Amino acid sequence: MPVGTLEVLLISAKGLENTDYLCNMDPYVVLTCRSQEQKSSIASGKGSNPEWNETFIFSISEGAKELNLKIMDSDTGTQDDLVGRVRIPLDPVYHEGSLPATVYNVVKDEQYCGEIKVGLNFAPEERTARNFQMEEEDYGGWKQSSYM
Repeated sequence: MPVGTLEVLLISAKGLENTDYLCNMDPYVVLTCRSQEQKSSIASGKGSNPEWNETFIFSISEGAKELNLKIMDSDTGTQDDLVGRVRIPLDPVYHEGSLPATVYNVVKDEQYCGEIKVGLNFAPEERTARNFQMEEEDYGGWKQSSYM
């Protein structure tokens, strides 16, 4: 498995199911890769078609197979509502190095509920072969002291 840095460009979403029936929702995204979690800004009043244009950096270690996105609606005074989820497999970006902005389906309860556009870049960690051979040290030999 690759080790390195994953750069995620969260661009926008469209056609999201509006969870606020009286006004436009205020969506944000929680991005998770293994144990690392980051949160986008809240697109206040942007409703079903928010734009973020934000970049997130994740350290990729052995076993990171997917990036999970959870789209939420920020609510004041009550618990935030789940808008939908996206699972992005990381193998393609490991092989290609970068994936242009791609549209992924947002799903909630196994139902399509919009789409989100994300770009990915992967920079592998450079691993150098370690040379464990020690160079021979030149200690010289016995030195004669000259006392006169």
